[in-house]
Amino acid sequence: MTDRSRLFPCLRYRNPRPAIDFLVAAFGFAIHSIHEGPDGTIAHAELRFGNGLLMLGGFDADAVAAGRTVTGGAGSIYVCVPYVDAHHDKAAAAGAVIARPPEDTPYGSREYSCRDIEGYEWHFGSYDPLAADES
Repeated sequence: MTDRSRLFPCLRYRNPRPAIDFLVAAFGFAIHSIHEGPDGTIAHAELRFGNGLLMLGGFDADAVAAGRTVTGGAGSIYVCVPYVDAHHDKAAAAGAVIARPPEDTPYGSREYSCRDIEGYEWHFGSYDPLAADES
C-alpha cells in the first residue's frame, strides 16, 4: 500500500473572500473549491499551489469566544517556489507586506518573507526539504 499521507495547512481568516482573492493574486494560488454556508459566507475553501493544498475558512464565533484563534501566534508557512525574485515582485505588487526581501541564505536557499492581508507570516524560497528524497 502506498503512503497517502499529506500535509494540508488550514488557516482561518476574518474575511475569507478578500483573503482568497489576495492569495490568488499575490502568491499564485489557484482556487480548487469553495463551499458556502447557508448565509453565503465561506464555510470552507481549498486553494492549490503546485501539488500542495491550503484549506481555509472564516473564524467560528465560538472559537473566537473561547480564545482559539491563531492571530498573534508564532507559526508561519514556508512554500518552495522556483523563481523567488519574481514571486516576491508579484506578492509585493499585490500588497503583501514584505518583512524580509529576497536574500541568499548560508544553507544555499534564496528566500523572502512577508505577511498577507490579515497578518499571517509566509516564507517563500528555493529550498526544497524533500528534494533529497526524490533523487
